[in-house]
Amino acid sequence: MNFGIDRLLADPALRMPLEGKRVALLAHPASVTADLTHSLDALVAAGVNVTAVFGPQHGVRGDLQDNMIESPDEAEPTYGMPVFSLYGEVRRPTGQSMHTFDVLLVDLQDVGCRIYTFVTTLLYVLEAAAQHGKAVWVLDRPNPAGRPVEGTTLRAGWESFVGAGPMPMRHGMTLGEMGQWFVAHHRLDLDYRVIAMEGWAPDTAPGFGWPAERVWINPSPNAANVNMARAYAGTVMLEGTTLSEGRGTTRPLELFGAPDIDARALIADMRALAPDWLAGCTLRDLWFQPTFHKHVGRLCAGVFIHAEGGAYDHAAFRPWRVQALAFKALRGMQPGYDLWRDFPYEYVFDKLAIDVINGGPQLREWVDDAGAAPGDLDAIAGADEAAWIEERRPYLLY
Repeated sequence: MNFGIDRLLADPALRMPLEGKRVALLAHPASVTADLTHSLDALVAAGVNVTAVFGPQHGVRGDLQDNMIESPDEAEPTYGMPVFSLYGEVRRPTGQSMHTFDVLLVDLQDVGCRIYTFVTTLLYVLEAAAQHGKAVWVLDRPNPAGRPVEGTTLRAGWESFVGAGPMPMRHGMTLGEMGQWFVAHHRLDLDYRVIAMEGWAPDTAPGFGWPAERVWINPSPNAANVNMARAYAGTVMLEGTTLSEGRGTTRPLELFGAPDIDARALIADMRALAPDWLAGCTLRDLWFQPTFHKHVGRLCAGVFIHAEGGAYDHAAFRPWRVQALAFKALRGMQPGYDLWRDFPYEYVFDKLAIDVINGGPQLREWVDDAGAAPGDLDAIAGADEAAWIEERRPYLLY
């Protein structure tokens, strides 16, 4: 199969509209061609006049580890053009940076979750391009989590850098498709194009979104593999809790735990509460000791979420519900557990992080309500999921 960048490089007719234009590239370390050449090098070698580079969260090099660790503007070390950070002093492109190009190529590997900030960065560059009369082309890449949809829809008034619009946590779209939805939803007037993929089969085993023949490269430091991408729509919620999400281990955002929980008992209670929510994956209890971040240097009991192997069922696996169920079971086992972490999250200072992550308080309120049952959360999320499946339908390309 071919990603958008591969098609653009292989077909001179696709590149023809770029002739005589100043071209900018929004990229990160996973912005590579099929032979693992970085897209910037490949575009320059193809004769494209690249005049600026933009970097999302974690930087063009992907070297910055945690949330709210900003990147500076700098000069690109090989070619000398300016590199503008979209996760530093600004998160929206400035007028100065918008005057350095005519066409912006967006070549970002996403992981298929609303909270992954590349989604919001795409919206911000589309809005800036509409304001300044610039064109945006998305060089499309797979959604490694595939087409499934899950989670509650972001509520009005809860928009943030991890909540670009009223979509559920697991949106099931590519960035190219998401851009089409943004243009329509926000009524943006600009030249927007998608250089679509060839041969993407998101419903086909074994990859179910990620083609087996393509090498996985971390799009952000803690996005280490496809299992993480599949689990992320659930495990990202751990960032709003006192539980470790595995930062400081070699498998972040695939596991969770803390020094003061009983992992085996927690898994048993999860199975007792809502066994159908655990379909399609395998939960394994384990021990781990983070080398940095939450519970650094302490032995933690934890749970590893395996969305892989023979027991994996792509259609049945629901990571948001798996993680929500873990919170609910823990609250039942230890009602006074200090679960919700109160700290500034992605530039939101006046709301609980768990609510910012979910685009509203519904999940937290369900966890904390001793009388709320799994069916109560299912009723809210199920309606939102069905509505999004219909909402996104006109914008799907594959």
